[in-house]
Amino acid sequence: MVKRNTIIFGTIGAIVVIAAGTRVAGVWGTSGSSSDATIKTYISTDLTTQDLSKMTDTYAFEIAGNTQEGLLSKSASGKPIAGLAKSWTTSKDGLTWTFHLRKNLKWSNGTKLTAKDFVYAWRRTVNPKTASQYAYIYSGIKNADTISAGTDKDVNSLGIVAKNASTVVVTLDSPQPQFASLMSFPSFYPQNEAFNTKAGKKLGTKSSEQIYSGPYKFVGWNGTNTSFKLIPNKNYYNAKSVKNAGVDYSVIKNPATAVQEYKRGSLDLAVLSTTELQTANSKRNDYKAVPLAATSYFEYNQTGKVKGLNNQKIRQALNLATNRSEILSSIYNSVGKVPTGMTPAGLSKTASDKDFASTAKQDYSYDLEKAKQLFAEGMKEEGLTKLNLTLELTADVPQTKLVGDFMKDSWQKLPGLTISEKFVPFKQRLNDQTDQNFDIIYVNWYGDYAEPTTFLNLFTTSSPNNDGKWSNASYDAAIKKALSTDAQKGSARDQDEQLGEKILFQGSAVNPVIWGQQVQLSNPKVSGIQYFTTGAGTIYKNAVKHDK
Repeated sequence: MVKRNTIIFGTIGAIVVIAAGTRVAGVWGTSGSSSDATIKTYISTDLTTQDLSKMTDTYAFEIAGNTQEGLLSKSASGKPIAGLAKSWTTSKDGLTWTFHLRKNLKWSNGTKLTAKDFVYAWRRTVNPKTASQYAYIYSGIKNADTISAGTDKDVNSLGIVAKNASTVVVTLDSPQPQFASLMSFPSFYPQNEAFNTKAGKKLGTKSSEQIYSGPYKFVGWNGTNTSFKLIPNKNYYNAKSVKNAGVDYSVIKNPATAVQEYKRGSLDLAVLSTTELQTANSKRNDYKAVPLAATSYFEYNQTGKVKGLNNQKIRQALNLATNRSEILSSIYNSVGKVPTGMTPAGLSKTASDKDFASTAKQDYSYDLEKAKQLFAEGMKEEGLTKLNLTLELTADVPQTKLVGDFMKDSWQKLPGLTISEKFVPFKQRLNDQTDQNFDIIYVNWYGDYAEPTTFLNLFTTSSPNNDGKWSNASYDAAIKKALSTDAQKGSARDQDEQLGEKILFQGSAVNPVIWGQQVQLSNPKVSGIQYFTTGAGTIYKNAVKHDK
């Protein structure tokens, strides 16, 4: 997620290719290898971790979203509902949240789950010693920013306390419009201090090196293998609500292999992550579109280490020379949408009940002649006659090679510009992003919660996800205002966030390419799988596998 933003889509947003990555091919074998009541699915890159403080990618979050639970959960429509907390209240000023846990909660190993498990987990995640890339998401909780920055050495000052064994009280620095939604996000799940301490550095490196608070237990993962599963957790407070025998996972790298296994009956779904697969299967009755809140984009290295990219006219020229409509139609088979900002359509509504993206629309149009003019002006300002830039992309997603080739051809129409392509494994791309070891890099972000700041927060000066290191004081002020003084003022917050989108566009801070969508084949005998546009994206506890 931090590196959920590095989710690279296969069809732009195909969940199986979200997290962008490389997953070693492997399948479960024959369709009789597990119970008929077991859901059979897959992921497309190697699973990374089940340490709740350290996970960053979509697949790790998916496993955690099914095996753990937070204070709150989500309804089928994505609205916050009771989770491990049976009820909660909020003070009039929006700064104090009190959660009342259910009685007799247990971890999967039978030990008691109490309010202290939330306090320990949250303190661990924001503690700089943990080096959590998702500590930033705690911003707005009292003292979270100063603790994670290392300026407040007292992690116990974080705004969360256990009033008693069943009551969690959270104090915020300012009202947070997204706070209830965040309470179902994996980074806020409880953790057991005794178990974590015993596991030490092995925590989350195997399925046996974790315990679980949710409807399933995770079993069979040794840290490197390509088949594992979820089985019902008998110690879950509502174990009777789980409607299936579990979920069998395999790791399948090749999208065509996944489709073949689906058609053989070895899988219950297969994401169509190439144009060929989409075209070949689009007329089938089991073809299904699944919504996503995801944006793929080019990020520019603006640290000053890369010639030309600190010049706004050069970045603007690169944006103008990006034919998003052609990319969508020719490379992604029109699966997805042409973006008009960083915040995708369908993520959230404004105070006036309009889709936020439509109210914040910017003119990310294609205009090669204007691009040439601005590029020439920018080159002159920088004293350059030639410019060599490298475009880095993930090696393991089918479309990225096509995107790289397309953009190389497009951008090299700008006189004096030479583009080299660099394809690297997913994990290397994550590291290169974090270390600013790139010129231009193709990445994505999958929303963590249903509010525009889940995208707009990426580009504040202090954001750990601002890998290009673009910085704008007016932008920082607008986003800060949206999350503080205007947090409870719907219309004012909308205006702050709309201004943020405008500043991003005017400054050519980044280059949004596609808003994601997933299309897949889904077994008609399976119903009840829940797909969410933010957080843990696929939830299985309500899924039923029918005989007919």
